[in-house]
Amino acid sequence: MADSSEAPRHEEEEDGGGPVKTFLEHLEDLRWVLIKSGSAILIGMVVCLLGVNQLVSILKWPLARARALQSGSSRKVLVYFGTNRLAAFHTKTNRIGSLDLGNRSVVTLNVEPVVVGNRQFLTIQTSTNTPLGETSGKGPELIFLDPAAPFISSLHLAFFGGILLAAPFVFYYVGQFVVPALKRKEKKYSMRALGVGVGLFTVGVCFCYFGIMPFALRAAEAYSNWMGVAMPEWRAETYFSFVTKFMLGMGLGFEMPVVLLALVKIGILDYRKL
Repeated sequence: MADSSEAPRHEEEEDGGGPVKTFLEHLEDLRWVLIKSGSAILIGMVVCLLGVNQLVSILKWPLARARALQSGSSRKVLVYFGTNRLAAFHTKTNRIGSLDLGNRSVVTLNVEPVVVGNRQFLTIQTSTNTPLGETSGKGPELIFLDPAAPFISSLHLAFFGGILLAAPFVFYYVGQFVVPALKRKEKKYSMRALGVGVGLFTVGVCFCYFGIMPFALRAAEAYSNWMGVAMPEWRAETYFSFVTKFMLGMGLGFEMPVVLLALVKIGILDYRKL
């Protein structure tokens, strides 16, 4: 009697919900999954390419936060007359009288003579060029060194951003293809793992973006200064790649425990294999 009662329950758990299809029918379904997923990613790429300046602003926020981690809020002011330095001091404001120092951490002021009529005056003007070796330790600036670098970097950002925007649609299309072939037990644990895994991935990315990334960038600059190598500038494409890969790795790290637990529950892995 025990065996007969357990058999239907076991068959119910092992039963799959999808119709039986031939190999060519599965291949056709896979082809449409790839077409629809690729189209969604392409549309997402176009949207991100149109708003690439907003993506750059988002990715630059950890760098701005890293600059703010520097103790104190003072900025370094250098005063030059021609090529001669007249003075160097620190100020905690971004204005000296009516002169706006801007948001730069190192400000160069040039004293220049100006002739007005029969009189000669000395004027003070701000310069965007910071002398070599003059850094404040508040974070390097991002630059492009190649003519094609802005376009290539924009395509990379649009590609990753397009994948992120299209991810819900891609998951839906892949689910339409995979879920019908799963058994009832596998469906139950897979859906739970997917929901919890997406949540943990989002938490990991946010934790990296708001918490760890500014400290990591600040530590990279501090370590370079400890080595005796100044870092006044960073290549923008290298910075964008570092930030996106760092956030992706942190998100996957947060997601891994629930993935392993789901594989154990399904039966693909066991504690001995782990």
